Amino acid sequence: MGVCMSKDSQLLQCPEVTGAPPPPHKVDKAIVASTASSTVSSAPPLVPRDVEDLRQNAGNGDVHNFSYNELRLATRNFRHDQILGEGGFGTVYKGVIDEKVRPGFRSTEVAVKELNQEGFQGDREWLAEVNYLGHLSHPNLVKLIGYCCEDKHRLLVYEYMACGSLEKQLFRRVCLTMPWSTRMKIALGAAKGLAFLHGAERPIIYRDFKTSNILLDVDYNAKLSDFGLAKDGPMGDQTHVSTRVMGTYGYAAPEYVMTGHLTARSDVYGFGVVLLEMLIGRKAMDKSRPSHEHNLVEWARPLLIHNKKLLKILDPRMEGQYSIKTAQKVANLAYQCLSQNPKGRPNMSQVVEILVAFQEQPETSEDMLFQSGGSCVTLYEVREGKVDDSIDRKKILSKSESDGVTKTPGRKRSEAGNGRSKSDLPVMYSRSPGFDDMQRQSTRDGMEKPPSLVDVYNKL
Repeated sequence: MGVCMSKDSQLLQCPEVTGAPPPPHKVDKAIVASTASSTVSSAPPLVPRDVEDLRQNAGNGDVHNFSYNELRLATRNFRHDQILGEGGFGTVYKGVIDEKVRPGFRSTEVAVKELNQEGFQGDREWLAEVNYLGHLSHPNLVKLIGYCCEDKHRLLVYEYMACGSLEKQLFRRVCLTMPWSTRMKIALGAAKGLAFLHGAERPIIYRDFKTSNILLDVDYNAKLSDFGLAKDGPMGDQTHVSTRVMGTYGYAAPEYVMTGHLTARSDVYGFGVVLLEMLIGRKAMDKSRPSHEHNLVEWARPLLIHNKKLLKILDPRMEGQYSIKTAQKVANLAYQCLSQNPKGRPNMSQVVEILVAFQEQPETSEDMLFQSGGSCVTLYEVREGKVDDSIDRKKILSKSESDGVTKTPGRKRSEAGNGRSKSDLPVMYSRSPGFDDMQRQSTRDGMEKPPSLVDVYNKL
């Protein structure tokens, strides 16, 4: 199984060259009921199988078919100062579609993504995105407004997301620090988006969950974008789908990288990486760090279940904004999502339930690490190298002990080797207890009614 890398986006690029683009999907009733505005659009059942088919059946439900000239006008002739960003797909421009662009069209700010004809992604990925986002609608999926498929031009038109990507907001060198509450809101929104995809009648595996693919609107509501690598999940008796490895280094689940076996739990691993990035304030892959800290998961995951070590690695810019207990529970959730054993990971509906419980639990002054002193937003310059550990943490730790916080039971680990080497990857098949295991154990112990997911999680 070959693995190639894009210079810009570090994609694991081994594109598939067979099979048809995905059909429209029906969504599980339970998930639809949980979010009233989650729908599958009333698009015709006929789905374009290739670009020529799309051209002959122009218009895809509520998705508009724009001409290249219309999008040129909308972006002021693709002016350089209209660029919002660039990635493996191509360049993204800000634009406005109004009466001047298309008569009768209500003025709408948009983001126009133009496929780089010399890039790694091509017609297949472009068409997959049209098919998925053209038929799915959910508050936590970015809305596809239209597309352009004229001559060799391939463009996609999305709703404009004022705050850009989570990656840009989280890792700016000088920025307004993203508060703990905002990070948890984003985590919940992104989790709901994945749970919606996994709950389809035929599950949809996102396959490239990362901070740059999570877009934020003006209120910091998270929406998943870029469905070029999405794939239909297993059905019936299938346990997985076999594919060529595609994704991004640092986010792809280890069992998928090694075997090409793709399941919804592969997305759960990617979610765990993003949650870890939000907790610690570091990128999944960072070669500017010491060698043993290049891979965030290998370095940080063993520390998540050790309370004293956890407090030392949490993003110092958030101190005073969360309780010790909540931080420990979120860290435990990240730890479970990053389990080397896929069956040890929770599913995304369980993750949503747990994160909702965190949002609903009130924080008390006794639980807080510090008095936040008012606003949670502070100006901060991210320093290179090690996390600033100048704050006297002995006082913090002594307070946590006085509040009755104890270490999570677990096997002893070597202080010298917190990370896991690449040669240790096969241990992902070792059995570690997960949410399903704990619920089954509770039933075997004679409990009349199995505990709720939140109750199970609180016992971790």
